[in-house]
Amino acid sequence: MTAAEFRLPQATPRRTDIAFPFRIDRRGRTADAAYEDHVRDMIEQLLFTSPGERVMRPDFGCGLLDLVFAPNSPELASALQLSVQAALQRWLGDVIEVESLEVVSEENVVRVHLGYAVRRTGARRDEVFEGRGIR
Repeated sequence: MTAAEFRLPQATPRRTDIAFPFRIDRRGRTADAAYEDHVRDMIEQLLFTSPGERVMRPDFGCGLLDLVFAPNSPELASALQLSVQAALQRWLGDVIEVESLEVVSEENVVRVHLGYAVRRTGARRDEVFEGRGIR
């Protein structure tokens, strides 16, 4: 057997994702999250971060909470849905595939109903993200 024929299996590095919001676990270490939970956390951060809020990424975010107190209308709902769809595609398009999306704005609450597939694992999830405005 030649050296080219004899190959040891490549070990895949263990992936560690930090939980959101940041916290310390019961061992006194930085809490981690399973990959699918980490993806959900990334979506939540994207949805409820306003553009200009992140110093090194001023264009990151959706700005959903900026529109919580805007007068509710079909036009606003359509604009919100397009804004969310565009942000998800731009920032997380290589991580998730959006299967369904509905944005609902009522009073001071915005709810995003999102069905998506995690590209890396193929796991399908349906999540509801809720943000409240404070006046």
